[in-house]
Amino acid sequence: MPKLKHIAITTPDVEKTAKFYIEVFGMKELGKIDDPGTTGCFLSDGDVNLAILHFKNDQAAGVERGKGFFGIHHMGFEVDDLAAIGDKLTAAGARRRHDVEQALGVVDGERKHNVEVKYTGPDGVMIDVSETGWLK
Repeated sequence: MPKLKHIAITTPDVEKTAKFYIEVFGMKELGKIDDPGTTGCFLSDGDVNLAILHFKNDQAAGVERGKGFFGIHHMGFEVDDLAAIGDKLTAAGARRRHDVEQALGVVDGERKHNVEVKYTGPDGVMIDVSETGWLK
């Protein structure tokens, strides 16, 4: 069965966004790119590759979105301690999304749709954090 191994985020500030995921989630930097169409940084948690990219032109980004598009909708991280990661997220400037949790019917301490807590990180990317993980 296929497994999620790569997520790409486009951002106007590659270093700021990479620093966020390194500091909060302990991701490791694997390498960088700086070519005519793209600058970026590649991170990994050991299972999933996260590409943090800034496109220099519409063609490299794909003309349907263009170089001005930033972000993805959301991604999820399984964590050992919701309270500890919540503290790190808050310290890094992430905002807890009680509005989205409420709209989804998520209640503290209960699992619903594999979501326990939602935050918004850099560039408006929504992040799910869960101690119980996702259905496999």
